Amino acid sequence: MAERSFKAEVEHLKLGEGDTFTGEGILAITKALLESGVGYVGGYQGAPISHLMDVLSDAQELLADLGVRYEANANEAAAGAMLAASVHYPIRGAVTFKGSVGVNVASDALANLASSGVTGGAMIIVGEDYGEGSSIMQERTHAFAMKSQFWLLDPRPNLPSIVKAVSDGFELSEASNTPVMLMVRIRSCHVTGSFECRDNKRPELTVREALSEPRSDFARVVLPPMSFAHEQDKVKNRWPAAEAFIRERGLNEMFGPDSARLGIVVQGGMYNGVIRALQRLGLADIYGETDVPIYVLNVTYPLISTEFLEFCENKEHVLVVEEGQPEFIETQLGSFLYRAGSDVKLHGKDLFPMAGEYTGAVMLDTVEAFVRLAAPDMLPANVRAPNAEKPKIPDLSKTVPIRPPGFCTGCPERPIFAAMKLVENELGKHQIAADIGCHLFAALPPFEIGGATMGYGLGPAANGAFDGGGEKRPVAIIGDGGFWHNGLSSSFTNMSFNKSDGVAIVVDNFYSAATGGQDIMSSRATNPTKSTRNPISKALKGVGIDWVREVDRTYDVGRMRDTIREALTTPEKGPKVIVASSECMLNRQRREKPLRNKAIKEGRRVEAPRFGVDEEVCTGDHACMRLSGCPSLSLKKLDDPLRDDPVAHIDQSCVGCGNCGEVADAAILCPSFYRADVVHNPGGFEKWWAGMRSRVIGWLIKRRASKRLEFQAAS
Repeated sequence: MAERSFKAEVEHLKLGEGDTFTGEGILAITKALLESGVGYVGGYQGAPISHLMDVLSDAQELLADLGVRYEANANEAAAGAMLAASVHYPIRGAVTFKGSVGVNVASDALANLASSGVTGGAMIIVGEDYGEGSSIMQERTHAFAMKSQFWLLDPRPNLPSIVKAVSDGFELSEASNTPVMLMVRIRSCHVTGSFECRDNKRPELTVREALSEPRSDFARVVLPPMSFAHEQDKVKNRWPAAEAFIRERGLNEMFGPDSARLGIVVQGGMYNGVIRALQRLGLADIYGETDVPIYVLNVTYPLISTEFLEFCENKEHVLVVEEGQPEFIETQLGSFLYRAGSDVKLHGKDLFPMAGEYTGAVMLDTVEAFVRLAAPDMLPANVRAPNAEKPKIPDLSKTVPIRPPGFCTGCPERPIFAAMKLVENELGKHQIAADIGCHLFAALPPFEIGGATMGYGLGPAANGAFDGGGEKRPVAIIGDGGFWHNGLSSSFTNMSFNKSDGVAIVVDNFYSAATGGQDIMSSRATNPTKSTRNPISKALKGVGIDWVREVDRTYDVGRMRDTIREALTTPEKGPKVIVASSECMLNRQRREKPLRNKAIKEGRRVEAPRFGVDEEVCTGDHACMRLSGCPSLSLKKLDDPLRDDPVAHIDQSCVGCGNCGEVADAAILCPSFYRADVVHNPGGFEKWWAGMRSRVIGWLIKRRASKRLEFQAAS
């Protein structure tokens, strides 16, 4: 169950010639694929591209009507391999996944694809989230495009440009027999706008039809001596064909006056930031008309030397806007100028920060500095530099704590790590390797469990160096999404083959929760188009791991603690795996809340559990928070003058998972937690009984108050 349904928006994908499409960038990309006659699509979800997979999933009926094959791949490597259909057949294919890490996973398939070349258009849509919006290490896809020779498109972040890039990308791929990468940044994925539609096209050759007439070409097999010929073909034929296509079709754009003393070269995806900075400096208007010439690289690889040198004619200074490092584009453009013997002074990382996101403030400061350096007289006399007298920003890292991500309220993974903390108190600290996914939040306070992660599905494999029969067993954490993505083959087969004596905990929350709640092999829901309900424990035993324990309710902290302790202390040798299962609370709430609200609206009786803390029993020790960290668990200051310390308090965001009470019981904490069931639409007897209890309780309160001594200050 994905976090968002696009069923309603999918209807917009049926628009045709003469219609205007309005919506998000993600939907625009899907519409552009259909208009381009794509024959098959696939991929793996990951920010910021997750919603594209969700859109494709919700549009399966439409795709089938057009003869388009759709597959939600098990991982990015499987998606990359899917593009093999375009090697021998004139079928347009597209796959999508998260930028640099997805490309890394798929690198074997993509390198082979780039070597053999393609007959049909092949496109990899990568979601690039470099900068403050990223959830991963700071890397760029550009290096891989250069290494394997993929043409890299980085369109301006507006719907017409993105849609055009999809169409141009397929044609460029076919014209040069080379796969193309379309890079859409996080803002491009979610930008809204409109464009004029074309009719959707059935693929000229469907994959079903291709099966009836199989093709093969020995020259495209990546083996010597063909692989040597592929390298020569890249340089002598594919590259010149790509450059000619890019130039003749005008894929890159130029804005502003034909001549000026200065100019700006910008990656397409950074165009909006540049034009906004020029607007604030009085050098461009709201329609994008600019006084400073701008050369927009909608294709950032390959770079066209003739275009760039023409842009530089009669200019003294040129600024390169290239986000991230190393400065691949700036270095290449500098080489063009050097070889041409040009006197143009090239600027880039000498003015821009070497690393980090080029936010609005960074862009404004740097563009202003460039204009003041190259042509200060261009700045209007009545325009004051917006940030000229900006106040000095204090170093808030010294006073404000960081705000890292954390587990959601009611998350079923929280009790797993509470149980691990309890075991740590008994057995001491252990070597713990983490993995990609929600469970990685356990590395942060209050748990501080797991200090390194090496990749999706590689948690147990990361402990290989420690699994040599030491005094303590190493522990690894991996999620069910990581298990099916890469973990079964790379981590658990590795544990079994090497006769590991380590412990692995598989956090099974029924979905690929960290990427948006998509179904996976072990999901408990029935999916009409996917194979679900395949137990993780069965897969583990299939690769030779016999010591498997299943905990079907992670909120049972006591059982979790005992099972983890058993795995760490049992004399039995060999790999030990605990499958800890409970449904992701976010997905559960998405499913149950609408049903509950509907029942309440219809007048049916509904019970909703809530938990609270008895203020008079709570000691203020707060051990519960050190073993929970739930966002709904906070502090409350009492009016009692005899109690200085605040007590624990549970607010209205509580979803009634019961974790706090379970932790209090398993850790033998104070019994201050209580459960209260909120009854909606109670029956007549319940209302009468509630009234009786209120009256009795009210009478008891008054009687106790009457016996209390009260002291009043003299007037």
